[in-house]
Amino acid sequence: MTTAGDRPHPAPPPHHAPPPVARLTIAPHTGTARRIDGVWWPHSADLLAELPELLAALPFDWPRITHATVNGAPWPPLPAHILVEGHVVRLRRTTGRPGPDTVCLVSPGHGRWDLLIIPPGTPEPEAVRMMAEMARTGELTPA
Repeated sequence: MTTAGDRPHPAPPPHHAPPPVARLTIAPHTGTARRIDGVWWPHSADLLAELPELLAALPFDWPRITHATVNGAPWPPLPAHILVEGHVVRLRRTTGRPGPDTVCLVSPGHGRWDLLIIPPGTPEPEAVRMMAEMARTGELTPA
């Protein structure tokens, strides 16, 4: 019961589900240079939503990523840059390069890392197998 002097209680804040965790596997460290440094299985083809999640999941000893180039048809047109945790990340999309869909992450003066993109709609058993193979051997074998 509310009386004239009582203030209504504020409604509790809406409960938001936490964002999905990035599905990422980085190849084990070895002295051998490789073409693909890991695999990433995004939840959707919305790079503006997926990229911050990916960057947050990178190993803590990686330097800040300032550029990301995605290769592949599923990505819609992108803005020239986005703000991720207070830092500008420049974006580029290519569609003409042959080969699998990839994302190239660049940190000037530190290096680049190429991740194979497992398409978002890939059946879970296949995607999990690919990620496990990358974690175990640093390579991907055909299905």
